[in-house]
Amino acid sequence: MGGVRELAVPFVVPGLCGVAIRDRLKHLTSQDEMVLRAVGEHQGRLSSSDLKARCADGHDHSAQTWATRKRELTTLSSSRIAGAITKATHDQWALARRGQAAHIQKLAAGIKTLRHRLSLPLGEKGTKRAAGGYRSKSEWFRESRRLAMLEARHTAAVAEWQAGRVRVVRGGKRLLNTRHHLTQARLTEDEWRQRWEAERWFIAADGESGKRFGNETIRVTPDGEVSVRLPAPLAHLANTRHGRYTLTARIAFAHRGAEWADRIEANRAVAYRIHLDTERGRWYLTASWQRPVVQTIPLETARARGMIGVDTNADHFAAYRLDRHGNPVGEPHRFGYDLSGTADHRDAQIRLALNRLINWAVRAGVAAIGIEDLDFTAEKTREKHGRRKRFRQLISGMPTGKLKARLVSMAAEHGLSIVAVDPAYTSMWGAQHWQKPLTTPHRKMSRHDAAGIAIGRRALGHPVRRRTAPPPHDRSDRAGHRTAQAEPGDRGREGTRPPTTDRPPGEPPPNGKRKRETSASNTVRDAPRTQQRVQDSLTHTG
Repeated sequence: MGGVRELAVPFVVPGLCGVAIRDRLKHLTSQDEMVLRAVGEHQGRLSSSDLKARCADGHDHSAQTWATRKRELTTLSSSRIAGAITKATHDQWALARRGQAAHIQKLAAGIKTLRHRLSLPLGEKGTKRAAGGYRSKSEWFRESRRLAMLEARHTAAVAEWQAGRVRVVRGGKRLLNTRHHLTQARLTEDEWRQRWEAERWFIAADGESGKRFGNETIRVTPDGEVSVRLPAPLAHLANTRHGRYTLTARIAFAHRGAEWADRIEANRAVAYRIHLDTERGRWYLTASWQRPVVQTIPLETARARGMIGVDTNADHFAAYRLDRHGNPVGEPHRFGYDLSGTADHRDAQIRLALNRLINWAVRAGVAAIGIEDLDFTAEKTREKHGRRKRFRQLISGMPTGKLKARLVSMAAEHGLSIVAVDPAYTSMWGAQHWQKPLTTPHRKMSRHDAAGIAIGRRALGHPVRRRTAPPPHDRSDRAGHRTAQAEPGDRGREGTRPPTTDRPPGEPPPNGKRKRETSASNTVRDAPRTQQRVQDSLTHTG
């Protein structure tokens, strides 16, 4: 065990503090759609110009430059719209900076791996922790060229980071590149153009506490009436007072509708966003708000009623229930999903599998679910895994970030906590200590099922292995407790180990017969047949 790295301590994942719900804007008239398109296009242009100005400022950004940008936007819209646009700009710039830092880190990891492999002799074998040398001179030469390319990219990325320059595409880089591959995307130029313009629109407003129904720009009444405060150049399109346009559609949130109604009736802040799904030709309204930060329960409280350990795989969750001592209970469970197809299909598959997992956890009566704290950011590189393209595609397709966010939010609604553990060695040690002992003619244990047990035991604070070393003195526990599963207050903890015959020593077997007849003594011999037994005269009665 000298080469085993130090494991991170399990922790309870904090709950999410944001809520978002969505409903469709049905039965919009042509006038309604025309107004929404005009507002989106106008405010989208303002958002693009503001983002361009923020990127140009770089590290020179300050409260004064922000105030100047907001004043310029206010003359073309309103103070509230200008505030929403500048806030969205700052969030997008910060996201681009985080992506830039991750890109630099990924390039540095690739450069380190290439330098290591290029320094080794040709054909040298690698280990589990580090890759070996390249197989041939031609491969060595190709990778040396790639090293030079990565070093150049890394130098340029670091220079941009230090200068404060970021690259942002409003509408998305992927959709922008789709313009050059319309045939593969099965889109016409007009369809792509409509999708591109819709993604660049800006019809959103931040909530304001104390204002009527929690939002002055996009207002939704308790009976579902939606009205939009138009920017100054479009005020002539208003159909109600104070420059507002009221839509004919009505909103009725089926999910969390009561919570949303309580907020707007109390004039608490609710943010809204209106967007168009060009594929379906439908308009949607999304409402979002922040919840108070929920205090996570202590780790010992989460462990009190046992745990469900979940091993995340490319096509299923392998889950096993454990009691608070770390003993497996019942049979393994698997919840499959299919991550092929569109993003909406993948998201629906993940939500369905998580819903089945959480419902089973509620029925089992546990208080927490243990899951690996997975992060494949540094594990997907071509330099680390080389020719293992299918493996890289496998781990790249696992939605670890979205999975954790969805699991935390969905579990919180059922009163379940999520305990994150270090993923190191869970599959290897689970298969080593649990796969074979739990395999029976009627139960087929896979490596993933055993990994679920290892994850659950680690979340409970127990070691992965099944037993500690036996006592060195005798069958009593004077040198220490025999099992790692029992706690000091448990009955039978100090007892001896059950015998292999499944009965206490000294008791007869269940059928009342011994397995072997008692043999005759070797020290007492039978008397000769000629010798007669004589009765004692003192006891003779005549």
